[in-house]
Amino acid sequence: MDESRGSGVLRHQSLHDGFVPAEGPQEAFADAIDRHVEEHFGPVEFVYHEIASHLVGVHVYVVAPTEERPYRTLITSGMSELPMMVPEGHGISPYAELMLSLPAGWPLTEVAGLDNPAGWPLQVLKQVARLPHEYGTWIGEWHSVPNGDPAQPYVKGTPFAGVVVAPMLRVPPQARTIEVPGGIRIALLALIPLHPDEMVVKVDRGTDALIEVLDRGRVTELLDPHRPSYA
Repeated sequence: MDESRGSGVLRHQSLHDGFVPAEGPQEAFADAIDRHVEEHFGPVEFVYHEIASHLVGVHVYVVAPTEERPYRTLITSGMSELPMMVPEGHGISPYAELMLSLPAGWPLTEVAGLDNPAGWPLQVLKQVARLPHEYGTWIGEWHSVPNGDPAQPYVKGTPFAGVVVAPMLRVPPQARTIEVPGGIRIALLALIPLHPDEMVVKVDRGTDALIEVLDRGRVTELLDPHRPSYA
């Protein structure tokens, strides 16, 4: 994972030897996420539940297309079961959840997704959601996560080989933070899949250069599976 603004990739070692069962959701957090999803994104079509979870139970809500948001939105619930290890001075919440949106016709069903090649966005959400807990680190806006070292496409036929964590653009500002009773805030962050050469821009030239690339292509959290690289 690249935690810098373009000064290379930091490689982490897992803190855990084997499977560590999740402790389970904090009810106040889960309820707050439920309310937030319904209020800002729309009705939940179905949920990909985890049965046996490592460290945290990362469930993925699939929000149905609406007239206002005519595409599906995938949102995690469970990454915030544990706080991330955010260094002092960063001023951000140690709690986060992740999202991305897919075209309405993306082939997802309640039973086909995680084991289907078309389910790779689900796998990426789960992988990145568990990453800070697995490695004792944190993720925030403009951190990038390559798919392997060297980075490889997620599945055959897709050009994307990593993601960058970014603020959501297709929502009002208040949708970016989930408010939990007691004053706790959960950051809701987008994952934007990147082409390999876009990943190189981030690592070699920094965050500002990558932002210029994404702005050039008007890239948002709504995945266009056929978009070209803008690097």
